[in-house]
Amino acid sequence: MGGDRGPATIVAGIARSAAKNPAVKFILHGNGPLLEKLVARRRSLRGRVIIRSVPGIVTMDEKPSQAMRRADTSMRSAIDAVKDGEAQACVSCGNTGALMATSMIRLRKLEGVNRPAIACLWPSRNAQGFNVMLDVGADIRADAQDLLQYAMMGASYARNGLGLEVPRVGLLNVGTEEHKGRAELKAANDLIANGETLGKYTYVGFVEGGHIPGNVVDVIVTDGFTGNVALKTGEGTAKLVGDLLKEAFKATPLSRVAALLALTSLKRLQKRIDPRRVNGGVFLGLRGTVVKSHGSADATGVSAAVKLAYELAASGFSERLAARVASAVASTQNDGTS
Repeated sequence: MGGDRGPATIVAGIARSAAKNPAVKFILHGNGPLLEKLVARRRSLRGRVIIRSVPGIVTMDEKPSQAMRRADTSMRSAIDAVKDGEAQACVSCGNTGALMATSMIRLRKLEGVNRPAIACLWPSRNAQGFNVMLDVGADIRADAQDLLQYAMMGASYARNGLGLEVPRVGLLNVGTEEHKGRAELKAANDLIANGETLGKYTYVGFVEGGHIPGNVVDVIVTDGFTGNVALKTGEGTAKLVGDLLKEAFKATPLSRVAALLALTSLKRLQKRIDPRRVNGGVFLGLRGTVVKSHGSADATGVSAAVKLAYELAASGFSERLAARVASAVASTQNDGTS
């Protein structure tokens, strides 16, 4: 029931997913009578949706500390379905802070994880088309040990989500030189470098903002404050470029002709930078799969978030991540570094 566009957009998005993937089924949590009407209009959803009527709604401006205490909300009901094993993943367009707080309370953190992270896919020049960046908003703080865990979790996500056997990991900094950055970044630089074998990744060292969409790294590790600012800046820039191109090609009759001639190339560009295609931030470090869709996502964006959640659940990603984190914690404890 959350998000800026309401449940009609959610239902339209899952209908697209259902049409593309005959194996996926849904449990919708919220206003029962309203959801029944919306689902009844979608042929692709016949026999594939369970509606769980729940009276409460978490508003977009509700404080996480309040939302996590409420047991009558559609958000809580959806997360509990994962907790109880009824669903393999939860997708929500609602309040990010409330979703993270409720997920942490109901699903619990993986053993050894101090701070869960939100990972997103970023369009890049790499062969896979995307890079992974985390954290992009779960927690504004992160010490050296947290950043090491982000590297481990990000590498595991890249293996399962992007099919990379040995992902390349970089630590976001204000420069690539080893003497630059805050004390916790320098400490994290050493920890992540020493964790290469255990994490099954290649550490490339410090990277800068320009490397986020580049091809020298597959996983970018940073704190939630920096990651969220970078994410919102990137999305805004992509929209600006798209708007400026539209204006430029409408400026004169000749430019309109040029737009027609370049139509195929323009559509290819639009597809590459369209944020809806990579809609969905994955909450890493929890005992269950939770995907946060943009609050403003349309049906295409919702469908993309569902696809991501389905693929992660089908791959057993949560179980693999739990095993990886447990191994990392055991290793650091044996080395006396934690």
